[in-house]
Amino acid sequence: MDMPKLTEEDVKNRIITPAIENAGWSKNQMWMEKFFTDGKVIIKGKTAKRGTRKKADYLLHHHNNFPIAIVEAKDGDHTIEDGIQQAIDYAKILDIPFAYSSNGEGFIEHDMLTGKETNLSMDDFPTQEELWSRYTKFKCIDETAQEIIKQPYYFADNSKTPRYYQRIAINRTVEVVANNQRRIMVVMATGERVIIVMGAINALKSRISGTLIKYNSCIA
Repeated sequence: MDMPKLTEEDVKNRIITPAIENAGWSKNQMWMEKFFTDGKVIIKGKTAKRGTRKKADYLLHHHNNFPIAIVEAKDGDHTIEDGIQQAIDYAKILDIPFAYSSNGEGFIEHDMLTGKETNLSMDDFPTQEELWSRYTKFKCIDETAQEIIKQPYYFADNSKTPRYYQRIAINRTVEVVANNQRRIMVVMATGERVIIVMGAINALKSRISGTLIKYNSCIA
């Protein structure tokens, strides 16, 4: 008798999650079923409603506020490759350098930095340090700059954490500051709470010796 195909939840719980954990990723680094948009506003007559929210099956963080990999899971009726385009699309939105898809039989990796795709067994999922090393080597980020980039954001206990597009702006800015670029222009759309971004950047700068930007203005 043929065994029934595993559902997506079975694949995640029985196979993918253990494979990622066996590669050294902790549960604190692994965010599952993470919604990152509120859904497109759809206007119909005099009413408005939200469309489908975008959700990642797995977001893997190397350090605080730095998701380095996204994994999309598929059930046993799909191939390994069936989720990779969705993973790539989400990785582009979230500015994540490594995208993966799996149906429990293996992983396919899409390196967003180089465009290279690689098939991996379930036992060969990369460690956090492997991905971080590949990322920093591609970006030419030395060890001193890495320590700056890994600094946590500072927020008061009652403040909100940044949305994904704010996190992207903060991380990109801090990265170029860490690489000693002195003049930076951050362009964001009206309504994206630029003050949250600039506040986080300033807090990080204040803890970084020798990397302060001489002039820092915000035009809203």
